[in-house]
Amino acid sequence: MVMTNSNRFKMSQERLDAIKDELYYLETVREKEVSELIKEARSFGDLSENSEYDEAKTEQGKLYSKIAELKALIENAEIVDNVDADAPKDSITLGSVVRVRDVEDGFEETFEIVGSQEANPREGRISDDSPLGRGLHAHKAGETVTISAPAGELKFEIISVENK
Repeated sequence: MVMTNSNRFKMSQERLDAIKDELYYLETVREKEVSELIKEARSFGDLSENSEYDEAKTEQGKLYSKIAELKALIENAEIVDNVDADAPKDSITLGSVVRVRDVEDGFEETFEIVGSQEANPREGRISDDSPLGRGLHAHKAGETVTISAPAGELKFEIISVENK
């Protein structure tokens, strides 16, 4: 996977620290565990019909892939505060907590707008790069927005915007 400098990953300092901790664990503890698995599997003899060896090598490949992925995230991390200081205080931006009502079915939902590496829709944290995050950006409470999403056109009334 080739990364250009334009591929920055927005995240908080806390998320970056968590990624660094995971990388440290994978490069120290987990790498030793996988090496031991390979060493043990080799001791079983003929490698051509040794499923334990094949599994250990596959695990090693996954581990190295994950390590490379984490290193790329760290190298291309863009630390963002949860608040866009230049944005008007009542408009939606990174860090905003937004309550919206689906115009079609009346369902209300609350989201926090976060960087792409912080996103977790199940926890109500949506990326500022997602269709919903981009569609809500710079709007204010009381406005109705139409968002083009993979599911089709969605209309939301913005009930409230809270900036920290």
